[in-house]
Amino acid sequence: MIDPQIGPRINGLQAAYIAALDAKDMRAWLATFAESEQASYTCISAENVSSGLPVALMLDDNRGRLQDRVTFVDKVWAGTFQDYRTRHFVQPLTCEAIRSGVYHARTNFFVACTTDESSDVLATGVYEDEVLIDGSIARFISKRAVIDTSVLPRYIVYPL
Repeated sequence: MIDPQIGPRINGLQAAYIAALDAKDMRAWLATFAESEQASYTCISAENVSSGLPVALMLDDNRGRLQDRVTFVDKVWAGTFQDYRTRHFVQPLTCEAIRSGVYHARTNFFVACTTDESSDVLATGVYEDEVLIDGSIARFISKRAVIDTSVLPRYIVYPL
């Protein structure tokens, strides 16, 4: 049995994560990850996962690369792409203890994308997360967005 206080902490972390992305606040996005050097974000297709292929759309496999993503989105790529807005919708599925203070959570996601011209589905899939709970604070040790399709309808700049 999972402590009944753990689910709301993980849901609150998911809410902070998607609020940061929907606001295009990359610093707040980074703040949802643990300070550990092993903190990571991966966006990969379900096809590659089922085939055992490690090729990902985004692979930020340590804290330094997460920080690099913030810099690239906020400074390097700024003004070089057609900007878009996202709206994330999530559905918590499971939460299991891995070891003391660390949990594996699975959450379905749906991301809509809006440009000046239209709104479309950007991606659907499942988040597979490893979450560190330290007191009242929850942070992602790793976040893996497994998308249902192998090709997205447009390029992506922001994490899913």
